[in-house]
Amino acid sequence: MTAPQNGPDDTDGSVGLSVRDRAVLAVERQSWAGPGAKERAIRERLGISPTRYYQLLNALLDDRRALEEDPVTVNRLRRVRDAKRERR
Repeated sequence: MTAPQNGPDDTDGSVGLSVRDRAVLAVERQSWAGPGAKERAIRERLGISPTRYYQLLNALLDDRRALEEDPVTVNRLRRVRDAKRERR
């Protein structure tokens, strides 16, 4: 059985994160050596553009299931996002 894809129609809170969503969080858990390394990894590992990656990531930060899956990463990224919003 495969994990369901969390798309716009998947609003059931009882369903866990998709494989893709877990992979996005895994990329964020890593540290990156130099400029371009993260973007290259996004394209190679996930098969999506960095722009799409950041759209997915931003949506994940507001998803309760992502917080349950990886609270340290999600809370860290929420703090970074909130700090950037306050500077605007």
